[in-house]
Amino acid sequence: MALTAGIVGLPNVGKSTLFNAITKAGVEAANYPFATIDPNVGVVEVPDERLQKLTELVKPKKTVPTTFEFTDIAGIVKGASRGEGLGNKFLSHIRQVDAICQVVRCFEDENITHVAGKVDPIADIETINLELVLADLESVDKRIARVAKIAKTKDKDAVAELAVLEKIKPVLEDGQLARTIEFTDEELPIVKGLFLLTTKPMLYIANISEDDVAEGGHNQYVQLVEEYAAKEDAEVVVICARVEEEVAELEEEEKQVFLEEMGIETSGLDILIQKAYHLLGLATYFTAGEQEVRAWTFRRGMKAPQCAGIIHSDFERGFIRAETVAYADLLEFGSMGAAKENGKVRQEGKEYIVQDGDVMLFRFNV
Repeated sequence: MALTAGIVGLPNVGKSTLFNAITKAGVEAANYPFATIDPNVGVVEVPDERLQKLTELVKPKKTVPTTFEFTDIAGIVKGASRGEGLGNKFLSHIRQVDAICQVVRCFEDENITHVAGKVDPIADIETINLELVLADLESVDKRIARVAKIAKTKDKDAVAELAVLEKIKPVLEDGQLARTIEFTDEELPIVKGLFLLTTKPMLYIANISEDDVAEGGHNQYVQLVEEYAAKEDAEVVVICARVEEEVAELEEEEKQVFLEEMGIETSGLDILIQKAYHLLGLATYFTAGEQEVRAWTFRRGMKAPQCAGIIHSDFERGFIRAETVAYADLLEFGSMGAAKENGKVRQEGKEYIVQDGDVMLFRFNV
């Protein structure tokens, strides 16, 4: 699944520290749950306790988690849409990601200067969002100029696209994001084809200080970000990038001790990975046998043959059926055999929409 979440942010908000936490976790040993494939991309393992439970149940020779990518996007400054700073690089990179994780500074530190001279998370968010809006507005204006000419010939597709563009333009002119617009089922494919920056789903990462972690991980800046995100129906992950960078270098047992001493139940990075995974519209199904227990990533809404094709194209081409049991049912009865005896193993065909947590065995013939 070649889907990626891009990490963006203004200078000195903790973006680089957070990405270092992702990449550093894979530096020392292959069994760490992260790996780096180049300086700008971190491949992260998706934390999933279900995989561990299945491993304990089946006792396979090996266990393989599922992964997806975080991409570190070039820093952004005011005027990026006009090419200021690394603006053009920022915009070209962000067009290639499927979701945006925006790091917002929610801590005071006199030793770390703020690009605007003071800590103001809402101003930071609005700076980045406005640059995305302005870049999209330029794209929409150019597209309207081209499509309007074709629409005059009564071309059906051009007329439909022009209507969508004219629906989007005033929203962007008002400084709002295109994803705040409600589109019809007929309009959505057209919108997708426009590849606008402000239609990408957004997750806000409130980066707090180590002192704030010790005090429960919440402050007035985080509250402002949460209130802002709620208006967009977006989620917020509260994280201390500096702590996560330290945690990433520890062995698993040391990591748990460190988190307990900090009063943290779950690593903020693990929470971020899970939230970003769901933001991308991804889910997990499992295969479980003596040789291997494995988690597989699929897009929500995919049917059984498509999911089979993730393992191998032959599985999709020659798909017959999928023997399927829900994870909770398999765990309850303790084995595939017992689940079958209790009527919990289903024979699903080509139209079955795979559900998160399904444990599947594909039957195929080529």
